[in-house]
Amino acid sequence: MPGLCAAALNRPMRNLSLSIAAVLLLTLASASAGEQVEVASGDVKLRAMLYRPDGPGPFPAVVALHACDGLGEGLAHGEAPIEQRYQEWGEHLKAAGFAVLFPDSFGSRGLTSQCAQRQRAVRASRTRINDANAARHWLQAQPFVIADRVSLLGWSHGATTALYTVRRHAGAARDKTPDFRSAVALYPNCQRSGTLAWSARIPTLILIGRADDWTLAATCEQMVAGARGRSAGTQIMVYANAPHDFDRAGLALTERTDIANSANPNGRVHIGTNAAARADVFKRVPEWFAR
Repeated sequence: MPGLCAAALNRPMRNLSLSIAAVLLLTLASASAGEQVEVASGDVKLRAMLYRPDGPGPFPAVVALHACDGLGEGLAHGEAPIEQRYQEWGEHLKAAGFAVLFPDSFGSRGLTSQCAQRQRAVRASRTRINDANAARHWLQAQPFVIADRVSLLGWSHGATTALYTVRRHAGAARDKTPDFRSAVALYPNCQRSGTLAWSARIPTLILIGRADDWTLAATCEQMVAGARGRSAGTQIMVYANAPHDFDRAGLALTERTDIANSANPNGRVHIGTNAAARADVFKRVPEWFAR
């Protein structure tokens, strides 16, 4: 149902958190590192990591967009793996029956982290939309993918890209191939989208922490409220006490001082794991994509 669905998790979810963590550790211990593939996006060949379930499929699929630090330095040097967070998500969604493709928007263009860059060479509102759609097209051309069951997932800068990509008037709406089925955005920057009267053409779920001082939950709540009645099933979940990057494993609360486009003009933000929010998103995201 279109509209605002804001919630805060105030009670400990200790049992759920421990059980999910145990499953994830077992999965990762037996997992392969994924498969490196190439995806054409305009005149750029994007390196990408693919996680796919065993067997011929066809499977539903997910395009997964990294944050402003990039996908991981190893991939740029032809080495394994991508950042642990993305590897964990790739294996988790793979275990849930999804093929998952992580295009490397920065390393493929010879760029390192863009978090400290105010004017980024690869923009969420333009270049990365093209990358997201190129990754969707690549997946839809694979025999192991169900072409009309490709969804979109993003973190931070990648989540902001997801919000731009699913807007009602974005280019993919005019694409002759099946559109993204649904989208999930983890802690996006909603400030600019909110001023542009954002609305989504596909069901979109925003997951963000109330304690996030990098991208503010309040701006996303305002954006979703403003889209009420003209957006395709948009929901938002706000987690009490959760900072930016709350889904990363084992990350103590840490201050970063190198963030150019943070809510705080001095560039100081906090990141860290929130066990309750992490447990919930690892359950909620595959359920959203499976609808």
